[in-house]
Amino acid sequence: MSQVQGPQPLAGLKIVEFVHMVMGPSCGLVLADLGADVIKVEPVPAGDNTRRLGASGAGFFATFNRNKRSLAIDMKSPEGLAIVRQLVADADVVTENFRPGAMDKLGLGYDELSKTNPKLVYCSLKGFLDGPYEHRTALDEVVQMMAGLAYMTGPAGRPLRAGTSVNDIMGGMFAAIGILAAIHERQTTGKGRYVKSALFENCAFLMAQHVAQYCVTGVAPPPMAVRRAAWGVYDVFDTADGDQLFLAVVSDTQWGPFCDEFGLGELKADPALATNNQRCAARDTMLPVIQAAAKKCTKAELLAKAEKLGIPYAPIGKPVDLLDDPHLIASGGLAEVTNPDGKKVRVPALPISFDGERLPVRRDLPAIGADGDAILHEMGIAPAEIERLIASGVVKVETPNNR
Repeated sequence: MSQVQGPQPLAGLKIVEFVHMVMGPSCGLVLADLGADVIKVEPVPAGDNTRRLGASGAGFFATFNRNKRSLAIDMKSPEGLAIVRQLVADADVVTENFRPGAMDKLGLGYDELSKTNPKLVYCSLKGFLDGPYEHRTALDEVVQMMAGLAYMTGPAGRPLRAGTSVNDIMGGMFAAIGILAAIHERQTTGKGRYVKSALFENCAFLMAQHVAQYCVTGVAPPPMAVRRAAWGVYDVFDTADGDQLFLAVVSDTQWGPFCDEFGLGELKADPALATNNQRCAARDTMLPVIQAAAKKCTKAELLAKAEKLGIPYAPIGKPVDLLDDPHLIASGGLAEVTNPDGKKVRVPALPISFDGERLPVRRDLPAIGADGDAILHEMGIAPAEIERLIASGVVKVETPNNR
């Protein structure tokens, strides 16, 4: 893919990432989409294991590695490790999400690298921040169980993980926020920072509103499936043609027009339903009446009514429906890349625009080490030496046609 122009607020920043799976790559994706030069360091000969995942991991690489350059290098060899140390010597940022202590053993930890590069912002993406749990192995599912997200998501007695890698992705986003804050501070101090982001603490942050609810009310919140809703009308309704639609009435001014549109004059006239708090208390008797009125309408009719009223509404979609979503298509909200197997893949882009312009795919997914030659050349390594490194297997350079 040729270079595509677009907003690049982080142009000029050099990021070197030692990452895999979702959390680390998602941090690099944010920075890369925003215009930073993100160099993905991969092991030889096979590259990032995420390239070969199947089943629910089949989309990981395609989703989180656009707009990056790849350097595939043997970091177990003295030559390869020396090149990596040279690469990070003038980097603005290093990110890593390997097991605790792994980078230190290679001489690539923050304490070591900051000696020769004091401006370096170094970010570790881990399972836990410093504390009693810091050496535990964590996964998104592990912290969802620990922090209460699975409890809140599933029915009572049946904890259920959320339907996407919430903590991995948000943990990567918070890492990017921390990195950008440290870069801003560096403009004043001239020094970098050691930033750390973690899955468990991210999930705890997601639970903050429920923790606060308990502190305020003295009542522990039940799972979402059996919670007491904050609004009287806030539910999924069946349609006449066998579909479903979410509808909500979130203000008292919406209540009267809602009743008029659905022929619910008796509910509108009932003084016991005049306020949202009253309607919340009467949900058990009120909702069946509304359900019956809604079920007389087709999905299209319900959509038209909700649009006319200006109330919150949503058809019940599946992830694959996003590929045909007219809003995403019209607004440039889908990014297309080429998977390592050659398939074209479209995924939702970062939910950001600058002056109305979305962040484009400037670089397709890199083949393993596709940019190694160029990166080594930029480092001042002679062409003959680059050829020797490739021939000896210290560096691998693969083009899209032979991946």
